[in-house]
Parts: sequence; C-alpha cells; structure tokens
Amino acid sequence: MNILNLLNAMPGAVAQGLIWGIMAIGIYITYRILDIADLTVDGSLCTGGAVCIMMMLSGHNVFVSMLAATLAGMATGLVTGVFHTFMGIPAILSGILTQLALYSINLKIMGKSNQAINVDKYDLLVSLRYIKNVVFYKNSILVVAVAIVLLVLVLYWFFGTEYGCGLRATGCNGNMARAQGINTDFAKVVGLMISNGLVGLSGAMLSQYQGFADINMGRGAIVIGLAAVIIGEAVFDRVFHNFGFKLIGVAFGSVLYYVVIQTVIWMGFDPDLLKLLSALVVAVFLAIPYWKQKYFRKPAVKKGGKDDA
Repeated sequence: MNILNLLNAMPGAVAQGLIWGIMAIGIYITYRILDIADLTVDGSLCTGGAVCIMMMLSGHNVFVSMLAATLAGMATGLVTGVFHTFMGIPAILSGILTQLALYSINLKIMGKSNQAINVDKYDLLVSLRYIKNVVFYKNSILVVAVAIVLLVLVLYWFFGTEYGCGLRATGCNGNMARAQGINTDFAKVVGLMISNGLVGLSGAMLSQYQGFADINMGRGAIVIGLAAVIIGEAVFDRVFHNFGFKLIGVAFGSVLYYVVIQTVIWMGFDPDLLKLLSALVVAVFLAIPYWKQKYFRKPAVKKGGKDDA
C-alpha cells in the first residue's frame, strides 16, 4: 500500500466532505434543533443537483442555478412540513412520502436517470478538476469552505433573532413554546424548509463537483448526514460550545467521515460494504449516550440522615 496514493486522494476527500457538510448542517437543524428525523433529504439532495444541472444545461448562470436548486430544496421541505402539520402525518413518515414522490419528480426534471455536465464547456463553481493545479480562488476546497462560513454566519444570525429562538424553543419543548404564543406548526415548516434548502444547495454543489446528477445520488444521504453530525459532536463538543461553532463542527465531522472512508478504501476495504460500515458507525455513536447512561453511570449515593449515627 503506497501512502502517496492516500495523500493524493485526501484533497478530494476533504472537498467532498465539505460539500456534504452543508447537507449535514441542514440535517443538524432538523435532527438536533427541531428533534425531527427528516428522511426527505434522500430525495431533496438529488432534487437540488437535478435542478442545478438542468438550469446550467439550459444556459443559466451557475449562481442562478444554485439559487434555484436551494429554492427547490426548500419546496420539498415545505411539502414534508405540510404533510406533518396540516395533514397530521408523523414526521418520519412525511419524509418518506416526500422522498418517494421526489423519485418521480427528479426523473421528470432530468428527463432520464442521469445528466452529465462538462467542466470544459460550462463555468462551474466547484469541480473535481479544481482541486489541484488551479489558482487558489478557484480551488474547490476554498470555495466550499468560504460558502460554509457564510452559511454559518447567516444561520447564527437567524437563530439569534426572536423568531429563530422561537424555532429552537419549538424543538426543545413544543408545549412550552405554544404556551408562549409560538405557532409551532409554522415553525416546524420553516425549519424543514431551511434544512432542505441547505440540502438542495449541497446537491447542487455535489452534482457540479462530480460532473453529473444521478437519480440515486441521494440514496443513503441521511446516514452520511447523521454520521457527520454525530462524529462532529463526539470530536468537537467539548471544544465548540457556541451555536455557530457547533455548526462548523458538524461540517468538520463530515470531512472526518470522508477522510476515514478514503483511508478505509486505501487499506483494501470492500467498497460494496461502505454503506454497511456507515450504518454501523452511526448506530454505535447513537448508542454511546444510552450505554453511558445505563452501564457506566455511577449510582447515586444517598446521604445519611440524623438517625444514621
């Protein structure tokens, strides 16, 4: 095993990890802030990629295409939110229904199961070609890192506003939030829209980076996103206490995930088993708090009263 091969592959792993980190931040909003396991992301990631690629193929600017992809992602979150709040369908089932419907919608958007885009013919913002031997301001790692910092600043500002605090209160304690006059149903819909908007943006960048949008590109995205959230919390939780830094920690978690995956592949692990490995990693990290509580927590020692003497 040549260590140089691993080192040469690392910039690509970091760039891909940062792109998926945007999606992981979106999942953090639903999973940690709203306390909703939203499975819409497996479909909305592909929606973002499909809309971006088709917009660019029809002659639109890359930034306009990415904005359209973000709005399309927000629309998917709106549908899930309506299913959940207006129709009373459980959140996890709402996400599954939207994800199922998006498979057909994404096929209609692209016209076929796969649409490619040539980096030589179109002015892409990020690309696998822009990792090495390019001017620094076109480097995909720098471009995506700057995008993440800007997104975190916007999200930090938003969740610090009165409405943003109400949204966080909705996920923390819905009954108390309603008692304070917060429209929790509307807050959930807004949270799902913001989350899937970020996922759509991530899909737009991912499709540019890999040079194509594919109908199956979002399959298993929720597992990768949860892995990034959990790894980021496990590694950086004691370092990052500020809300904004926690979001950055989630993005770092995604980078660590892809660095580990690249290392595992370099060591000869069967690529066909990567999804299984991801699922096991997420399962173990989700189980750790439960194991700590049940098996490693010291029993409370009762203090003796006056009669114990």
